[in-house]
Amino acid sequence: MSSRTDAEWCTELGGAAPDAALADLRGLLLRGLQFALVSYRVTENDLEDFVQDGLLKILHELSSYRGDARFTTWAHKVCVRVALTELRRRRWRDVSLDDLIVANEMSDFTPDVLMDHSADPGQTAPVQMMMATIQRIIAEELTERQRTAMMAVMQGGMPLQEVAERMGTNRNALYKLLHDARQRLQKRMMQGDDTPRTARNV
Repeated sequence: MSSRTDAEWCTELGGAAPDAALADLRGLLLRGLQFALVSYRVTENDLEDFVQDGLLKILHELSSYRGDARFTTWAHKVCVRVALTELRRRRWRDVSLDDLIVANEMSDFTPDVLMDHSADPGQTAPVQMMMATIQRIIAEELTERQRTAMMAVMQGGMPLQEVAERMGTNRNALYKLLHDARQRLQKRMMQGDDTPRTARNV
């Protein structure tokens, strides 16, 4: 495998005959990915797929390489990011968003610290009241989409990108949806008004 400078990698990969550079880079990425994903249960076929997708991503983002790190280091980071994104996606592939929301809505929304039955009731009671208020506000005042996003992301732990795709939106719009929901919760908690103000399901 020939040694290349950062500039040579970029020139060859972006040129009319990138096959040799792609083959060499593939070998480097495959070896690097084996170490990076050693704690994950992945097969040889998985690694090959991740590297292939990583190469496509690298070629697509080639113009964004600025030389802040060695080209091979940058390419390796891109490939690892692609692999981890796919692994996260697989984790949630068989999880229904509706089932996740129902499971969270049936929970008592109580932090683990409050499950300590040896704790002083005088200390836990105010927190339990606050959590009950938050749960009521979520149920009665957030929009349906806000509730869905909060239950899936903040309680269910589903990745933002996965939730965004299932809700037919994008990450930026989901960020805005969650931001608005948090602001509504904060405002209502500051008001200290127990009067329900059911939001429109939009």
